[in-house]
Amino acid sequence: MKTYKIAVIPGDGIGPEVTFSAVAVLKAAGEREGIAFEFTECDAGGCAIDKYGIPLPEATLDTCRASDAVLLGAVGGPRWDSVEPSLRPERALLGLRAGLGLYSNLRPALMFKELASASPVKNVESMDILIVRELTGGIYFGKHGRSDSAEVLSDGTVKGVTAYDTEEYSTAEITRILKEGFRYAQGRNKKLTLVDKANVLESSRLWREIASSMAPSYPDVELDYLYVDNCSMQLIHRPSSFDVIVTSNMFGDILSDEAGMITGSIGMLPSASLGAPGTPGMYEPVHGSAPDIAGTGKANPLATILSASMLLRWSLGETAASDRIEKAVRSALADGFRTCDIASSESDKIVDTDGMTAAVIQML
Repeated sequence: MKTYKIAVIPGDGIGPEVTFSAVAVLKAAGEREGIAFEFTECDAGGCAIDKYGIPLPEATLDTCRASDAVLLGAVGGPRWDSVEPSLRPERALLGLRAGLGLYSNLRPALMFKELASASPVKNVESMDILIVRELTGGIYFGKHGRSDSAEVLSDGTVKGVTAYDTEEYSTAEITRILKEGFRYAQGRNKKLTLVDKANVLESSRLWREIASSMAPSYPDVELDYLYVDNCSMQLIHRPSSFDVIVTSNMFGDILSDEAGMITGSIGMLPSASLGAPGTPGMYEPVHGSAPDIAGTGKANPLATILSASMLLRWSLGETAASDRIEKAVRSALADGFRTCDIASSESDKIVDTDGMTAAVIQML
């Protein structure tokens, strides 16, 4: 029996609840497919700040580097809002991405037909979008800070303290993620949409120039462009017309949450963060730590369970086990099992986090 090393970062809020659900499903699927897992639990985020005074201990990063893949719950919460910005829980995510060399974030937004009625958008019959988000550049990693003091302007007025965040992208960073976008489009419906703000931002204009120069190398892929504000509208108006979206770090962060809500609940969206071949990928739900429902059993574990399925497929090459989990999720939904965030009918079988996990395992 083959054994894989998985680093598990439960994190904060509902993170531990949904992560342990995914671990239970991985174990059950592994038993049926003849594979085993060695799970090592690590601290990152707010819980690490409480224990060690920093969001990402070096020991956590070392464990992740020595693993075949990383399964992450969620980090952060209002409890740590007053912490020094450089030590906020979210810095753990940036540190993990940079420390593991994870530059490509895959966020599939799939409308399960059983959940069409749960979508806040009317008459959405189908939706299957893959958002490819650049993960280690842009405004999240650019120069940022504040001026030290007020400034007296030429007209005599006093300007207060100024804060700034810089959007920077190199040709290498853009080319690398565009290659991923074209490659994934080739394996799907051969349509790639570059989302940017090229009418305003110089960095976006560089994205377009590079995409245009690369397009002839992918003659089977239809490339088009949308400004991010227009894309946010078109996702509502015609979500079924999109195939693969490739975009910058911040735009991908925002648009993937919007796409997730269209599917019925952000609690349904998994994600994968990948780097160069041989790099351990990191898998996590798109949703946050939701501290307001932590410990209540209301958390939907399906996004994390589906993230575990992506882990099996993309990092371990265990496609049979991945398929088994995805089919089990579909079967649980088809049988009417719902957590409260995706319930839309009186006939739904409303279950808590543990109940949905048990339903998926039963369907394996």
